Amino acid sequence: MNTNDMTLMLLTGAGATAVTDAWALVRACWFGTPLPHFGMVGRWVGHIARGRLRHDSIGAAAPVRGEHAIGWVTHYAIGMGFAMLLPAIWGWDWAHQPTFTPALIVGVATVIAPFFVMQPAMGAGIAASRTPRPAAARLQSVTTHTVFGIGLYAAATLINSLTTGG
Repeated sequence: MNTNDMTLMLLTGAGATAVTDAWALVRACWFGTPLPHFGMVGRWVGHIARGRLRHDSIGAAAPVRGEHAIGWVTHYAIGMGFAMLLPAIWGWDWAHQPTFTPALIVGVATVIAPFFVMQPAMGAGIAASRTPRPAAARLQSVTTHTVFGIGLYAAATLINSLTTGG
């Protein structure tokens, strides 16, 4: 691993996260699904910094200064961190010769984070069990993380084609 490999994977994660954001816009236009509210993620992270990990309802928690910016930065940082799972599991060669299946596996597997960490900690319960429509929330999470996996492959392929001229 070298600095170029690390940069490639961080850009891959940012690109994949941008693909999920584009998917959220498509979902909103086609299905009327609300856009993600990353301010609530920022609020949660802001409270973690103050020593509180779990909330009954993150929406009822005190606002945190800069929570929208914190949420967006966290969203992209998580995506870049998840991208690092690919070389950690499949080796750094994946960064230069990306294949679809590992990217999809990582994308789908990352749904573990919202199901078992973020949603419970923010008051939504394990796998959104405390939300008004848990099955719909779960489907949305799985679909979004599948799109993230597709985005990992697409971003890595695009970045490689731009950097290698092919």
